[in-house]
Amino acid sequence: MGTITKYIVLIALSLCAQFLNAQEGNNSEQIKQLKEQKELVLTEEREYLKQEVENINQRLSEGELTSEEAEKLKQEVAQKRALNIENRTAIIENKISLLSRNEEGYKANDGEESLAGIRVSEEGSLIGIKIRGKNKPKKYDRRTTSDLVFAIGLNNAITDGESLDDSPYKIGGSRFLELGIAWKTRVFKESNFVRLKYGFSFQMNGLKPENNQYFVMNGDQTNLEEFPHELRKSKLLITNLVFPVHFEFGPSKKIEKKEYFRYSTTNKFKIGIGGYAGFNIGTRQKLKYTVDGDKVKDRIKRDYNTSNLVYGLSSYISFDDVALYAKYDLSPLFKDQAVDQNNISLGLRFDMD
Repeated sequence: MGTITKYIVLIALSLCAQFLNAQEGNNSEQIKQLKEQKELVLTEEREYLKQEVENINQRLSEGELTSEEAEKLKQEVAQKRALNIENRTAIIENKISLLSRNEEGYKANDGEESLAGIRVSEEGSLIGIKIRGKNKPKKYDRRTTSDLVFAIGLNNAITDGESLDDSPYKIGGSRFLELGIAWKTRVFKESNFVRLKYGFSFQMNGLKPENNQYFVMNGDQTNLEEFPHELRKSKLLITNLVFPVHFEFGPSKKIEKKEYFRYSTTNKFKIGIGGYAGFNIGTRQKLKYTVDGDKVKDRIKRDYNTSNLVYGLSSYISFDDVALYAKYDLSPLFKDQAVDQNNISLGLRFDMD
């Protein structure tokens, strides 16, 4: 499942790259396009010269210029267009020479690349994520890499003194979703067995009460109560911004080249142990029910006494980029309650570099 997801992302990015770089190809194709571009430069500059001469002749015929002035202006614009042709074709000829002496697939750019309209400098940095230009030499030892993190699965809460079987929330209906970015840094210089993984994520934890119940605030207490109508849906959604930190353990394969070396964890088992801390950035309740034959949808945005600070433990066991993922909030779901509840989640996690 993780491989399929990764391929879908890669295909989408590939299509975007083809759209944005429609003029790119192998060296032979690029040289052919550059030669065509050279002919277009000649045609374009000559057409501009023709238009400028026509304008001068028109000014001459209308008496704005003398014959001597018109002749002088024609010489000036002719010289300017000749220099334009010389300079523009020299740039193209240099690119052709650059492509001719390099291997297939070399790209003759000007030291910068564009990614979806965003300029990426030779340093190759975009919001803290390194993006390497195609022709820029690879860094010999890259100890830090970045991943897109996506996780989804079942969510619930454990009430203090009770088991998960006693939960008032639907086991299959309550779910969680997580999306974020994680950086991974090799801890030891000569070994990749231990990595420090850190970043930020948006966690969305959903709880669906059973038995036609919904959440009600009674002062500083949040309780489940019977809804006066037949509920088609009752769900509390809590969104948190958290900063996870994990120690990741597992074997890797060292890939050594003449210009660089890398450690690869492709098709390897990994174990991550750590935790997270962050903030509650939003809580809302969704209710769907019917009154006198009319379907009603309520979206109520309140804090419902949910904890402002969120922290907990998390762990994952993965093979390649797919992991079995579990997290448990040490912070209570609702603050200042008579009996604490703690959120717990179990699902699949995808770390895609």
